[in-house]
Amino acid sequence: MGGGFGGLYAARALAGAPVSVTLIDKRNYHLFRPMLYQVATGLLSADQISGPLRSILARQRNVEVLMDEVTGIDAQQRRVHLSDSDLAYDYLILAAGVRQSYFGHDEYAAFAPGMKSIEDALKIRRRVFGAFEMAESADDPVERGRWLTFALVGAGPTGVELAGQVREVATKVLTGLRPCPPSHVSGGWG
Repeated sequence: MGGGFGGLYAARALAGAPVSVTLIDKRNYHLFRPMLYQVATGLLSADQISGPLRSILARQRNVEVLMDEVTGIDAQQRRVHLSDSDLAYDYLILAAGVRQSYFGHDEYAAFAPGMKSIEDALKIRRRVFGAFEMAESADDPVERGRWLTFALVGAGPTGVELAGQVREVATKVLTGLRPCPPSHVSGGWG
């Protein structure tokens, strides 16, 4: 099982059970993904929405945390294949996590980063604040307006929250900058 919400919940549910639990994740931390938009807009740092798995599970004596990547599963032999070894199991809880989907348009990834990891949020943060920097140094109002126009695709909770935070940063946080035309944040359905 992984160290996301599903795997962590399953490991915690087995606290006190007469079993040995091995939690395997390629990262050694749990990420609270619903707050990634706040990392992307600079309101929170990455460490404020992540916590070490070993610390989270420290009081649970029957859990071992392995930082490794699962490369395959042999259900017949009851073995999990890891990057450099195999691990036997009696019961397997598979909590594989999430991946970004562009719904058949993977070419969009070069232009539109997803929002599934800390790295994604930091990439968006660099782009958003880089655009604000470029807008501030632009003398041409049309060019400044282009830098202050953001398109967000997706109107789920993350897209809506991100759009609101970008607008908040543009209109409240950065108001001390030289006068600029109003920023434009548009959301779409994805």
